[in-house]
Amino acid sequence: LRAMPLRAAGPRGRLLPLLLVALAACAVRASEITFELPDNAKQCFYEEIAQGTKCTLEFQVITGGHYDVDCRLEDPDGIVLYKEMKKQYDSFTFTASRNGTYKFCFSNEFSTFTHKTVYFDFQVGEDPPLFPSENRVTALTQMESACVSIHEALKSVIDYQTHFRLREAQGRSRAEDLNTRVAYWSIGEAIILLVVSIGQVFLLKSFFSDKRTTTTRVGS
Repeated sequence: LRAMPLRAAGPRGRLLPLLLVALAACAVRASEITFELPDNAKQCFYEEIAQGTKCTLEFQVITGGHYDVDCRLEDPDGIVLYKEMKKQYDSFTFTASRNGTYKFCFSNEFSTFTHKTVYFDFQVGEDPPLFPSENRVTALTQMESACVSIHEALKSVIDYQTHFRLREAQGRSRAEDLNTRVAYWSIGEAIILLVVSIGQVFLLKSFFSDKRTTTTRVGS
């Protein structure tokens, strides 16, 4: 990115690092992944986290089976921080108690033939102040306050868009699955109707067919 030079206009027109509005999110490490989880499979992810860092793990099953999955989160010592069985979606926030590699796993080992599509968002750290002087005692200028408000509104919009995309994908998957089941059911009904019709034809034909009788003569 390349920033263009701006001119100050009056006492309020000092240069503002407006580019920070777009770059502030880069200071927070976030992993947002959608992956395929086969049946009888387990997928683990690892993240280096410093002590005292606030983290949030959010996940949701988009497609597959009953839309559920097992989730487990462990610290560097192997202590379980979070464990849930057969969850469709959930969110967990914690603060790292020590430096090291944290591991979180998604398991579909309880399913014998159903694949799952899982989405997760793992955020490490909190958003830094948009401006270096945001935590100062004096009030922000009108332009700085507007930038902060726009930044917070954009973050909310991104979160809403993500959730609506996930709900749309989940709804589309369920609709396609229902459509497939209806199609199979219709084909089955057609086959049954055809078999019953043919059986009725042969049954009615047997009622009106002439039965030949044989006569045996006994000689004296």
